[in-house]
Amino acid sequence: MRSIFTPVLPRRRRRTALAAGGLVAALALTATACGGSEKDEADTKPSGGTSQAADTGGDGKAGLPAGLADRLKEHGIDVDQWKDGGWKNWDKDKWLSEAKDFVNPVIEGLWKPDRMKSAKEADKTVTTKDAAADRGVSDPEPAPVEAVAEKTPYHENAAPVGKVFFDSPEGSMVCSGTVVKDVNHPGKSNLVWTAGHCVHAGGSGGWYRNIAFVPSYNDLGKSEVELADATTTEMAPYGTWWADWASTSNQWIQGGSDSGGDGAAHDYSLLHVKPEQGGKSLEETVGAALEVDFSAPSASEAGSMGAWGYPAAPPYNGLKMFKCVDRPGRLSLSPSLPTMYRIGCTMTGGSSGGGWFRVVDGETRLVSNTSIGPLDNTWLAGPQLGPEAEAMYQDMSRTYGGQ
Repeated sequence: MRSIFTPVLPRRRRRTALAAGGLVAALALTATACGGSEKDEADTKPSGGTSQAADTGGDGKAGLPAGLADRLKEHGIDVDQWKDGGWKNWDKDKWLSEAKDFVNPVIEGLWKPDRMKSAKEADKTVTTKDAAADRGVSDPEPAPVEAVAEKTPYHENAAPVGKVFFDSPEGSMVCSGTVVKDVNHPGKSNLVWTAGHCVHAGGSGGWYRNIAFVPSYNDLGKSEVELADATTTEMAPYGTWWADWASTSNQWIQGGSDSGGDGAAHDYSLLHVKPEQGGKSLEETVGAALEVDFSAPSASEAGSMGAWGYPAAPPYNGLKMFKCVDRPGRLSLSPSLPTMYRIGCTMTGGSSGGGWFRVVDGETRLVSNTSIGPLDNTWLAGPQLGPEAEAMYQDMSRTYGGQ
């Protein structure tokens, strides 16, 4: 579990270890409050698709590599106009949707503090009718688990967690994400795990734009009043990291919808990011990354899971990090789809894409991500990460991880 809490500065190592211990105790208490047993407490110590490409930086036209300029031109998009606001054109013919079409050129300074704070939650809700379509496969609906605020500073208590920002036809949006390890580039990962619906609209649309990750957003958990005149450094102490490569499942691209749809059980995504301004890798910068667990254990075998994120819909405002811990049950939206994990949790939209953690052989690993929930915000559901998700991850790591 130490990998989650590795400090950025060596002189803080002892303090970080103590913070980690405090987190374990807090999670154990949360699990107990939800009816967990001693075994639950011991189990809870948190801390696909085809790859797509986008180029950033460089010396090409408008600061972009010639390759990206040419790809945009193929779609009738002028690079200069794109960076000057042309990305706001969401005409169907301009909305790139295919796997090979993803482009996300850096627009330096776009994600300013006020723009980050005004971003709306990207949530996917299901109705009781949707959740009841399983023909008896789903487990009983879990009791709500009240979300608990994470301790500050976040970089000492949940360093891999952050916020994913992007632009959609509805405006600026926000999700949550997690820094994960890159198996082929140990110690130097630039990979972020989030939900598919945080990067792609699914069957009715295409790739979102200006996708960026901010680790340890609002690191000190300051209030809205305290952040009235916040600087970029206060909101994004470890920088803004733009997605230059992205992957999600083909099932989400083809079948995802506003309520999750047929893509919900495959609603996951992996981003490869680069800093808006140069520097070390993301893992080196934040001091932590989590391994991804692709074993897809059954809900009954998974033990307790913890979900982390930045809920943004009322009663939350998206400024602070929260978490829920519970033992998962099964949720099936259709007999033809894989079952999803479901836990009790009161986190709202904005927590979408946030990682779900469990302990495997003494190590904290990411096992799922927040995908859908009900209108009354009493539970969350996330996909099981099996061979298809692992294939997506391996392809991303091999092809783009070292760039």
